[in-house]
Amino acid sequence: MDITIREFEEQDADELVRVWRTSFEKAVGVLDPHPLEEQRRFLVEQLAPNHTIRVVWAQDRIVGFIAVTPDSISQLYLAEEAQGQGIGRQLVDWAKAQSVGMLWLFAFESNTGAQAFYEKCGFHIVARGYEPILGLNDIKYEWRRED
Repeated sequence: MDITIREFEEQDADELVRVWRTSFEKAVGVLDPHPLEEQRRFLVEQLAPNHTIRVVWAQDRIVGFIAVTPDSISQLYLAEEAQGQGIGRQLVDWAKAQSVGMLWLFAFESNTGAQAFYEKCGFHIVARGYEPILGLNDIKYEWRRED
């Protein structure tokens, strides 16, 4: 799959939210309770101003994205057809290079694919918790650059 990765632009929001929603629901196994417009507003008004967001394009459509801060990966979702091709690893490697030398993130316990992926990328479990809005157990992962 030939891909292009670029910075998020507001005109990406509708398509990005659809990919985010579909990928989330398939990976986690629950329907997202938030209306699409609410999720779009969250992306544009809260996530984008406080995170660096990179969008993955293939065949003139969005197939994934990552949202990061200097010390965290807040969101990382890929469409099913973009998984297993090294794109997620490329995004995580980019996040590591931009980081302060450590990154933390959360993955839902039911998302075993994400757990295996992050562990292959060098992340380690540091805590377990509960996300009350979705009613799901989650896992906090951390990665530290080796000096």
